[in-house]
Amino acid sequence: MATTAKRAQAASGHNQDLPAPASYKVSEKIEPYGQTAGGDASMNQWLNFREVFQSTPVKRIALIRKGVNAADFKLFVSRLDIQQEKIFLMLDIATATVNRKASRNEALSQEDSEKVVGMAKLIGQVETLLEESGDPDAMQGFDAAKWLAHWMEEPIPALGGAAPADYMDTIEGQEMISRVLATMQTGAYA
Repeated sequence: MATTAKRAQAASGHNQDLPAPASYKVSEKIEPYGQTAGGDASMNQWLNFREVFQSTPVKRIALIRKGVNAADFKLFVSRLDIQQEKIFLMLDIATATVNRKASRNEALSQEDSEKVVGMAKLIGQVETLLEESGDPDAMQGFDAAKWLAHWMEEPIPALGGAAPADYMDTIEGQEMISRVLATMQTGAYA
């Protein structure tokens, strides 16, 4: 098991092994996350997760203000191997709103876009974390988005036994989750 996965196991407080990176490989049957339904390249920049994580707050604010295309968001969520409703509930985004806006090829509200960009930032953080501390061969084709979606459902002692998903509906909660992820990389979990 990779060191990062061991740290994730320790941070989660579980005795069972985390799924190996190979279990979160990108399916060859789907297009990369950058392929979108919305068609407007300027509205799908949030799908470049690592760039979102590494960009400045000003650039992320610009993405949020442009809005996340609802159809692109639905397509992204459908690829996570987790029920769409769970992700919508986790982010406190109404399913009916996403469906309505997706059918009209409209952007989500600024508030909802901020939550989605925040999730993209966390996925980018996982990608960066693995790039910096993981085994490059083991990480080949690893799907950080799927891993994060599943990890967020697990209770974490650092969050008082709550699951990270319980805090994804606020930016403050997403920042707290980011700090937990950072401790997994450094091994500084306390």
